[in-house]
Amino acid sequence: MAPGSRCLLLLLLLLLGILGAPALGDPGPLEDVVIDRYYIPKICLREAQMGDFIRYHYNGTFKDGKKFDSSYDRGATVAGVVGVGRLITGMDRGLQGMCVNERRHLIVPPHLGYGSIGVAGLIPPDATLYFDVVMLDIWNKNDKLQITTLSKPQRCNRTVENSDFVRYHYNGTLLDGTPFDSSYSKGSTYDTYIGTGWLIKGMDQGLLGMCAGEKRSIIIPPFLAYGEKGYGTVIPPQASLVFSVLLVDFHNPKDGVFLEHLEVPEPCKRRAVTGDFVRYHYNGTLMDGTLFDSSYSRNQTYNTYIGKGYIIPGMDQGLQGVCMGEQRRVVVPPHLAYGENGAGDKIPGSAVLIFDVHIIDFHNPSDPVEIETVFRPEGCNVTTRDRDFVRYHYNCSLMDGTRLFSSHDYEKPQEVTLGANKVIEGLNSGLLDMCVGERRVLIIPPHLGHGESGARGVPGSAVLRFEVELISMEEGVPEGYLFIWHGEPPANLYEQMDLNKDGGIPVEEFSTFIKTQVAEGKGRLMPSSDPEKVIADMFQNQDRNQDGKITPEELKLKSDEDQERIHEEL
Repeated sequence: MAPGSRCLLLLLLLLLGILGAPALGDPGPLEDVVIDRYYIPKICLREAQMGDFIRYHYNGTFKDGKKFDSSYDRGATVAGVVGVGRLITGMDRGLQGMCVNERRHLIVPPHLGYGSIGVAGLIPPDATLYFDVVMLDIWNKNDKLQITTLSKPQRCNRTVENSDFVRYHYNGTLLDGTPFDSSYSKGSTYDTYIGTGWLIKGMDQGLLGMCAGEKRSIIIPPFLAYGEKGYGTVIPPQASLVFSVLLVDFHNPKDGVFLEHLEVPEPCKRRAVTGDFVRYHYNGTLMDGTLFDSSYSRNQTYNTYIGKGYIIPGMDQGLQGVCMGEQRRVVVPPHLAYGENGAGDKIPGSAVLIFDVHIIDFHNPSDPVEIETVFRPEGCNVTTRDRDFVRYHYNCSLMDGTRLFSSHDYEKPQEVTLGANKVIEGLNSGLLDMCVGERRVLIIPPHLGHGESGARGVPGSAVLRFEVELISMEEGVPEGYLFIWHGEPPANLYEQMDLNKDGGIPVEEFSTFIKTQVAEGKGRLMPSSDPEKVIADMFQNQDRNQDGKITPEELKLKSDEDQERIHEEL
């Protein structure tokens, strides 16, 4: 190119710039919406598609930043269907593909906005519009309930059905995460019936099939929630709702007591019935596992009659038929427990209660001693009777196997005179009619044992189990006697007893005489581990003035005193 031509071109370009011709690099008018996705959430479960119903907030400005409209200023979100021509074309295109909580900058050219006409007094003709948009909600009329199980207990014997009464905690948010309600903030569960119209349709459906203790996320489209009207100031019209739900418990008004037999001992010879007195340990929990009471924490059994209204009806029913040692789970619906009011601050109203029970023992006030002969020697012709002196070994325990006492812990067997009120009544009865060498198991109810108060080491109202073995026995003497003759006593008794014939019988002469009678088989002492003490007691009874000697006037037979001729005794 000639130098003159080159100078002419430069002048032409300069003139075009001065007259306002487009500069180099200017793209000219926009042909489509410019989309800047300046915030995209990490989780995008759904993108807005043509025909979806959406809710969003926006600020609308011109290029110079001047605001011409804002949903924020009106205090209400914009709701509508995207992609069907109800919005300006630029917004219809710019909103498609958005996620909930996504934020976009949109630049809408005039031909995709309000064109050459504009909006009188608001948007001039041929205006390029700038929108800052945040997507809050997306749904479609074909949507269904979205249920996600967050956690579920391993054991689930039953699930929620229509007409059940449920107690649950929840956090309620809009689809963008804005909270609108929470049962936790109120400090109590939400309690209601299912399938009776007391809940929005989406919750009625979303709670079906849940287990106690299960957690769910339930996303409810507006037409299954509060629809076009919304709810108050917290739930906008056409809002999808998200509930995070924890099902605490549920029951049906027709429910009875549910029993689960965790461990039943074999054999079970007897089962508890109405009128029996039962001693048991328990842990009491709500259906979500919250402990509200425990007998173990008090280190003391719960003791009561069953079937007589002393305990809640559900436990009155749930303890029927238990065996000693059985472990049983009793699930009690609220109408058989503490009802709508609950109890104290630990059992809420309408709460289902679960009792894990361990039966220690039970008895009936009319029970006798139960005797089981484990071994009886052959050819046994002589058995124990009242007033006999016996030696025996024993092991004593509670019915749950707790060891209490044992004669084997000492150097020699236990000794007692039967019928002398030296042992509990049930043990005394259980030792009667035994042979030497015989072994028995005795089950002794508390009214024949240590009663309601118990004894040192023995709980109140405890049934006792004795394993006894008779080691030896000596024939006894009638009650009140210390010595009896096998025949008639000597006619000149005093003269025979006064060995040195001095007119007085000291303790030495008395003791010598009695021992001679026993040695010759003419009489016998009351059986005792200390015969000397028995003789000393006999002497003291006869030495009426306590001067150390027995005179003829003092010596009397017991038969003379009692006017009884059955046995005669000094």
